[in-house]
Amino acid sequence: MRYFRHFMDVYVRGKEKKPEVKSRGFLSKSLIENVEFFKREFGQTADLSIKYLNIEGVSSALITIGGMVDKNTLTNSVMVPIIESKIEGSTNKEKYEFIRDKIITAADQIQVSNYDDAFNMVMSGFALLAMDGCDSMLALGVQGFSFRAVSEPSSEVMQRGSREGFVEPLMINMTLIRRRLKNPDLKFELTQIGSISKTSVCICYLEGKVSPEILDKVRENLSKVDLESIMESGYILPYLEDQGDFSLFSSVGMTERPDTVCGKLSEGRIAIMIDGTPNTLIVPYLFVEYFQHLDDYSMHPYFATFTRWLKYAAFLLSTLLPGLYVGISTFNPEILPGPILSKIALAVGTTPFSLMLETVIIHLIYEIMREAGLRIPRPLGHAVSIVGALVIGETAVSSGLIGGPTLMVVALTAISSYVIPNLYEPISILKFAFIIAGGLLGIWGIMILFTLVLVNICSKDSYGVPFTSPLAPFNIFAMRDVLVRSGWSFLAKKRIRVQDLPGSEVKDRCGKR
Repeated sequence: MRYFRHFMDVYVRGKEKKPEVKSRGFLSKSLIENVEFFKREFGQTADLSIKYLNIEGVSSALITIGGMVDKNTLTNSVMVPIIESKIEGSTNKEKYEFIRDKIITAADQIQVSNYDDAFNMVMSGFALLAMDGCDSMLALGVQGFSFRAVSEPSSEVMQRGSREGFVEPLMINMTLIRRRLKNPDLKFELTQIGSISKTSVCICYLEGKVSPEILDKVRENLSKVDLESIMESGYILPYLEDQGDFSLFSSVGMTERPDTVCGKLSEGRIAIMIDGTPNTLIVPYLFVEYFQHLDDYSMHPYFATFTRWLKYAAFLLSTLLPGLYVGISTFNPEILPGPILSKIALAVGTTPFSLMLETVIIHLIYEIMREAGLRIPRPLGHAVSIVGALVIGETAVSSGLIGGPTLMVVALTAISSYVIPNLYEPISILKFAFIIAGGLLGIWGIMILFTLVLVNICSKDSYGVPFTSPLAPFNIFAMRDVLVRSGWSFLAKKRIRVQDLPGSEVKDRCGKR
């Protein structure tokens, strides 16, 4: 009981709301006080730069963070105009306003009046111009930090279409979307999350297409994020899903492609972009969308339909095949044809492990090798491939530790799981569950577990929209882009918004606007 109480105390303390960060207050009119406050807050950091200036007899300072500003832009757009121009005004305040309105040529100019905004601006790459006698500072947009160039995302390769993918800076990602949707209804809402990191998060949507209730729910969920640091989109993903949802399938989509985001926005979805990561979150997100790819809409309808059915088949193979192989071979071998059954019986008879344990071991070895291939330095990647081919392939089979049919099932399962990369995480867990269910209860175990997974998927919803829409509840018109991919002449007749799907809780309240 003592350990249980200790665990509950830790859990309750973890759920307690963290105290709010107090404001640092407003800027002072004294330049010395403002500069000393910066020095005191930043301490002995090496990247804080404070350059003192004398502007027409007024003591001033230019505050920047090293590596965050473009020195050429700072010199040509800020320092040179100030030095070479004649500043008008009898008071310090008038000179400050003259510089702000007539001298500075930087495109981004934001006036800040408190320390919190000043700190946020300077750490975002802005230069702060402070003058004695003024209780505000001028934040100048002279950012110049390095970032990765726009390139095709490696996780979402396309045969046709754009080769552009999101990058780490948030403003560039917003530009990639704006270039494709030249519509004033496209809205970007910026907020900050993380008490320490102060990470910028952008909510993107099309006004008139999005459901107001879903938008308000997204804002509410983001306001509940109480993390100290946000380094990746996965940090806030659990806050966007329903609390208490124990499903393996996520109702929040993720993509690195701006054209994919634009397509979702036109259907009434909401995109959440996080500064510092190219992964963009999409809500609401449906189960059938895991099997849709932007390439499908660039191909002929008949071939796109064929590839979509391949994805459905690959999902079932990668999830059910190992469990069915173990269950049928162990409990119902009469189902198998004679030649196949004899091969499996011969292989099982020459290996020291049971069929279920053998299948689990091979899958574990494969997962270890896959993880090693992801984390190992690139020059050593070929060594892992060679070792894997020797260990799991020829040597393991020839030594009698692993049966040939089992190895074939594992290889087919592994290849099929990569057809739908966004579903790899739930597939990797479910295949182990089906192997154990098939090894313990046979086909009945497979059917019971499959029914539980199906019930779990059908019980989910994404912001009031059924997760299995438009399959359940069924919508015949929406099926034109689920089991088949109709031609664009039919797809363009009417764009179905997620809130207009049958069974949606937001349909009746948000359908009339």
